[in-house]
Amino acid sequence: MYRSLLLFSFFACSTSFAQNNDQTTIREIFNQALSRGESHNMLRELCVDIGPRLSGSPGAAAAVEWSRHKMNEYGFDSVWLQPVMVPHWVRGQQEIGRIVNSKKIGNKEVSITSLGGSIGTGPAGISASIIEVKNFDELKQLGAKVQGKIVFFNRPMDPTKINTFAAYGGAVDQRGNGAVEAAKLGAVAVLVRSMGTGIEPYPHTGGMRYVTGVKLIPGVAISTKDAELLSKLLKDEKDLQFYLETHCQILEDAPSFNVVGEIRGGEYKDEIIVVGGHLDSWDLAQGAHDDGAGCVQSIEVLRLLKSMGYKPKRTIRAVMFMNEENGLRGGTKYAELALQNKEKHIAAIESDRGGYTPRGFTMSGSENSKSIIKSWKPLFEPYDLWDFNQEGGGADIGPLISQGVFQIGYLPDSQRYFSIHHTPEDTFDKVDKRELELGSASMAALVYLIDRYGLK
Repeated sequence: MYRSLLLFSFFACSTSFAQNNDQTTIREIFNQALSRGESHNMLRELCVDIGPRLSGSPGAAAAVEWSRHKMNEYGFDSVWLQPVMVPHWVRGQQEIGRIVNSKKIGNKEVSITSLGGSIGTGPAGISASIIEVKNFDELKQLGAKVQGKIVFFNRPMDPTKINTFAAYGGAVDQRGNGAVEAAKLGAVAVLVRSMGTGIEPYPHTGGMRYVTGVKLIPGVAISTKDAELLSKLLKDEKDLQFYLETHCQILEDAPSFNVVGEIRGGEYKDEIIVVGGHLDSWDLAQGAHDDGAGCVQSIEVLRLLKSMGYKPKRTIRAVMFMNEENGLRGGTKYAELALQNKEKHIAAIESDRGGYTPRGFTMSGSENSKSIIKSWKPLFEPYDLWDFNQEGGGADIGPLISQGVFQIGYLPDSQRYFSIHHTPEDTFDKVDKRELELGSASMAALVYLIDRYGLK
């Protein structure tokens, strides 16, 4: 009995000591990030000095070199490039969208933008009557009435959903597949209500897709403000005409790279913890929240741990993925090379929800690993991280799922994200330094705990 009590006392003291040690380390991580963090400075360089970074563009190439230089400058043990071929789409000159000869307002220019991957109309443009639908079922019911018309998809993001990503997921199918479904019925173009939470004067771009065997027709987004106007006019003017002119082009695939930097582990150096964001952005703005923030936070995770003199047990790797926005080629290539090189990833963390205030982490994978991370929740609560219950990972780390890699998504507050997502408003000045650095610290703290204890 006495020996049992001694053992219990020893283990209780050991656990208490470990918790106190973790609390101290995590506090140091946050202190370093908030007093000497470099995420915000890095983001300024990436967004202001380089700017938009659409795959295949000069900006994307400059961002690759910037990432490699930055991780070498911070003294990471290894930094390298992973070649990947990416889609190369260019927007061309400014799009024109015009309501034509309305009985109420006459001719009126409206705010539109081409969807990524769309073909152009050519210099002659397209002029046709417009027909409004909310979803694909309504579209199919119209049948032959769609022939020769521009289809206007006008289903808003659900404002009653607290989780704005769920609202986005409930509306984005019309942007991604609208051109294909409308073309099947003979439409000449599609106009899609922007994926935004508010009534805004500017449009949101985003990816769309075509399929083999279905005619290619142009796809554009219209601002939510002008979508409201157009819908209102259509209630009384069923034969309303619309003029559309775009000059985008789909070019041959172009060479690019993922950028990878790592700090090698000691005791379990063959086990890899990867943290990353996507380096590419849409061409309308600087891509500050989407996803410059995730890139600089990922680099900062390694920089913070290294600057503290932390010696990891496992290898910690930061990846700047290329081409998340219009192809996911970088994430697919990374997983392909991981399998080819027989690498053992134990966890992958992605930051691609903006640089806002941290709330927690999403997770997908084994229940045991989820339980381990949830057991660390008390260590995060002093920093206002409390949400560890949502499923999810990230687009770029998704291809690692088939290799059994546990998936984690950094979860910041989402209420402001979709007011600027994929718009000209996604600029450096919209990112708060303190919120960004808190996110870097949150991710670094989680990486530290996974490195120290593993997930089994």
